[in-house]
Amino acid sequence: MSQQGLDAFTHLAAPVRQALSERGFDQPTEPQRKAIPPLAEGRNGLVVAPTGTGKTETAMLPVFSAIADRDDVEGLQALYITPLRALNRDMRERLDWWGETLGVEVDVRHGDTTDYQRSKQADDPPDVLVTTPETLQAMFTGKKLRAALEDTEHVVVDEVHELAASKRGAQLAVGLEHLREYAGPFQRIGLSATVGDPEEVGRFLTGDRDCAVVEVDAGSEFDVQVTNPELTPDDEVLASELVTDAAVASQVRTIDDIVGENDSTLVFVNTRTTAEGLGSRLKEYGTDIAVHHGSLSKEARIDVEDRLKSGEIDALMCTSSMELGIDVGSIDHVIQYQSPREVARLLQRVGRAGHTSGEVSRGTVITTRPDDTFEALAIAKMADEGVVEDAAIHHGSLDTVANQIAGVLMGFGEISARGCFEIIRRAYPYRDLEQESFKEVVRELADNHVLWLEEGHDRLEKSRGTWEYFYQNLSMIPDEQNFRVVDMASGRTVGTLAERFVVNFAAPGEVFIQGGEMWRITNVDEDDEKVQVTPVEDPGGEVPSWTGQEIPVPYDVAQRVGRMRGETKSAFEAGQSRETVAQGMAEEYPTDEHTACEALDPIERHEPPMATDETLLVEAYGREVVLNACLGHKANETLGRLLSALIGQQTGSSVGLETDPYRIQLEVPSGVYLGDVVDLLFDTDPGHVEPLIELSLKNSDSLKYTLAQVAAKFGALKGWKGGRGFGRDRLLEALRDTPVYDEALRETLHVELDADRASAVLESVRRREVAVETVGERTPIGLGGHASGQELLSPENADASIIETVKERIQGDRMLLFCLHCQEWETKRQVKRIDDPPTCPNCGSTRIAALNPWADEVVAAVKRADKDEEEERMTERAFKAGSLVQGHGKEAVIALAARGVGPRNAARVINKLRDDEDDFYRDILAREREYARTNAFWD
Repeated sequence: MSQQGLDAFTHLAAPVRQALSERGFDQPTEPQRKAIPPLAEGRNGLVVAPTGTGKTETAMLPVFSAIADRDDVEGLQALYITPLRALNRDMRERLDWWGETLGVEVDVRHGDTTDYQRSKQADDPPDVLVTTPETLQAMFTGKKLRAALEDTEHVVVDEVHELAASKRGAQLAVGLEHLREYAGPFQRIGLSATVGDPEEVGRFLTGDRDCAVVEVDAGSEFDVQVTNPELTPDDEVLASELVTDAAVASQVRTIDDIVGENDSTLVFVNTRTTAEGLGSRLKEYGTDIAVHHGSLSKEARIDVEDRLKSGEIDALMCTSSMELGIDVGSIDHVIQYQSPREVARLLQRVGRAGHTSGEVSRGTVITTRPDDTFEALAIAKMADEGVVEDAAIHHGSLDTVANQIAGVLMGFGEISARGCFEIIRRAYPYRDLEQESFKEVVRELADNHVLWLEEGHDRLEKSRGTWEYFYQNLSMIPDEQNFRVVDMASGRTVGTLAERFVVNFAAPGEVFIQGGEMWRITNVDEDDEKVQVTPVEDPGGEVPSWTGQEIPVPYDVAQRVGRMRGETKSAFEAGQSRETVAQGMAEEYPTDEHTACEALDPIERHEPPMATDETLLVEAYGREVVLNACLGHKANETLGRLLSALIGQQTGSSVGLETDPYRIQLEVPSGVYLGDVVDLLFDTDPGHVEPLIELSLKNSDSLKYTLAQVAAKFGALKGWKGGRGFGRDRLLEALRDTPVYDEALRETLHVELDADRASAVLESVRRREVAVETVGERTPIGLGGHASGQELLSPENADASIIETVKERIQGDRMLLFCLHCQEWETKRQVKRIDDPPTCPNCGSTRIAALNPWADEVVAAVKRADKDEEEERMTERAFKAGSLVQGHGKEAVIALAARGVGPRNAARVINKLRDDEDDFYRDILAREREYARTNAFWD
């Protein structure tokens, strides 16, 4: 063993040093060299290093050493907590080897552990127990396990950065303080990927106690190239074969080339939808690749993991689930398809390559359009400079407080309110929790029969409701309703589909893609929440959509893109050619001149002032107003909601809104002009952003959806699964002045949105620190947003069977018909049984409102003389629908029967000139897709 190895390993007990020699460890990795000495002394520690650098042994060797040094060790000595339900098999094998060699018993406990194994662990606890944050909560409820926890001396938390940014992590932080009540002080060791604020993550881990932070520079052994593939003459031919466009065909070809040059490749994408779409194109091309994401069945995921590790396949198409160190063997190269959106994500993903052989981590980012390229280059440069995002610790969530009050009661049976409050306050995310907020949460739990609170006394007691609540809410991961996808031929579960996708698109005969394979739906069983399918050969299948999967671009990345835009624009204004500017970019950033040239095209063509890190540009044409702002996803979404709410308030009309990290696109009513939007930027009080956004959210599906999730965690809505069949409007009114509502609003304003950043931007505008420019036309940069994004499988390529399925579904749907003239006739009929034009049998009028079959309250609102504001809106909507039907007959009924297509969008579909009836249904399908994608954010 080398002297360098001795320097770190001499801190370990003799049996561990002997085992190191047997295992072939002649010298430590860099994290081990730096971290083992303080950890062996018993200090708390956070180890920040890329995947594959021996982090597990870095944490566990000092723990095994301490256990080996103790005489007559009994009880549970150490917990290894991982966010993954199933510890990766390679890590399990390594821990088992160390345990067997050192005579230390290592066992695993999670949701799938058998009752027999659980009982055995309670009677005779292992020395080291590998578990999840949720299972730790459950361990407090067993008398024998609580006794075993008293012996805990060490807790290792893997992927602590991933946990710290979520309510799941806040739950764990309190759980560790709960554990301290039984075990007393214990050593805490955290393992983290690269983050911008390691000291803050250390405070999260330890409850702001002493912590040795050991950081290994991820960027030093890191080689990444950004490329937008150059089109070849063959790509047009390839595109027709793959049912896509030439640009996507060139990307598929490039990915295939890189996979062919390496033995083992991971191809990361940002969404499951992209994984399925791109994966199917690559398989069609002949690439030896499989698809891996969280909506595929566990069996399917394990199968492809094993096949990549054994060399049966060359590559794996994967999403963020593969960032967490799942064992797939040695990786030679990582491809990132489209910008990774965050610096930390790029480092984590590309960091998966090369470590086992001690080589540099190599990766390629394949970009698809100018925004994408600039963003990827900005991220790669920031990674090289060591500028990484903070971990964004999730502070102060009140539903987690509610959950943990019940958790503490499950452990203690009863406890003083003061004692419970102090346990929670020790957890770092709750160091600022106010006593009054805690009391409000307690009172809410008592009202919901989750605990027993005797008024005037300081005692919290467990009740029957505590048990029921606790086991329904072990996890802080929100319940999402999913349907199982079952292959009828084999009976195996292929994966899951989000309820929203099933409701909007799934019908017998429809073709979709999952696991990179084509499936045709044969039956949808809503009671059993099951979609039965058969495999088909069809390149035109629908790609499923899953909710909540978009990775937001942070403010700092968007600002860097703005700065790059400004620098390149200045170079053009100084007279440099595009080739010269591209050459300069290729020298400064990890890219080639072709990629730089393509990205520079809209900037060279952009004549007016440009939106940069210091300038906002408002452009307008007709009813379209675009605020170009390099502020990132959350700040732009917040400002967009604010502007649309204020314009809507002033005009009484709805405002269309679409945002991305660099643009806020508004479709404004007639009479609203560019200058009106500029005035709002200068005149809106930055201090009023939160209340104004709250006002705009009051009828939004996004707040109601979050409220339902939070209410379930407070025990106010038992057994909630996706909110089906429950009136969210009634829920909102019932909970408006409660901590449940406060928490849902906090999460929406400060987690989903960024009200603080939006306020700061408005303040900078007022102080003239950020310039606001205007132009009365659409610009190349302004037009470069979502509309220019490429679809891997275009809607127009939907095959005839899908169009026929849409027709059959709509013709079979029921509609409520109501005569707006006499207001006496109403009926519910299938669309195919409705006359053309629909006519009232009582008065002969053709002014018939075609409404959803459950819209009886709309009919009641029309008939009512004294209407409130909501009923006025219903009435207006009914009369708009009636006008459409009167003017266009049954065609309007069909458009109105589509899912999520109201009178306004139905009018757009009807008024579009077309020769083919199938195109009419394609337009309807496009509107339904748009609704499914955006409906959670509509007011």
